[in-house]
Amino acid sequence: LSFRGLKNLQSLLFEWRDANYFISAFSFVCVYSLVSGLSIPFGFWMTIAGGLMFGTFVGGGLSLLGASIGATLLFLSVRFAFTVVPREKLGVAFRKMESGFKENQLSYMLILRLVPLFPFWLVNIVPAFLDVSIRSYVLGTFIGMIPGALLFAGVGNGLSVVFKSKNEFDVGAVFTLEFLLPICGLATLLLVQVMYKKFKK
Repeated sequence: LSFRGLKNLQSLLFEWRDANYFISAFSFVCVYSLVSGLSIPFGFWMTIAGGLMFGTFVGGGLSLLGASIGATLLFLSVRFAFTVVPREKLGVAFRKMESGFKENQLSYMLILRLVPLFPFWLVNIVPAFLDVSIRSYVLGTFIGMIPGALLFAGVGNGLSVVFKSKNEFDVGAVFTLEFLLPICGLATLLLVQVMYKKFKK
């Protein structure tokens, strides 16, 4: 789980992808769904690996699909497994989200996915206790994660270009258009998050 690790695995991943494109794409979505559903904190590396293997748009789309499926399965599991949970057990984050969802479920779900105010796993679970509709949850999750998925996949795609052109990964290797564009996009996304938090305060 590092840039150097991805570089060492690049040829193996590319060979597997080229020999079994649809199987590799399907397997990637399944593994990502499992990672997302079990709240394993590997989503960042999975999305970058998706961009490395499949390119910005296909890799981003597969990552988005896997993350959305996993998050939705976890949401449904929590909703049907825990019908009654004492509110005092759910903490401050629960109460903050509760007030946000009362205003507009879909809009607040979009904000939670676009601006990481709370951990990803917590955003997957808490709506299940707040009677958020499945429609609002799925739409908010899918649409809200589009920018991040494409940007991180873009970083992975940029890495593939860097790895092909350089024997060793170094700072100078990142100054390519394929690498710099998603980095600038990520910086913009972080700026939006900071501005939103300032605005809320």
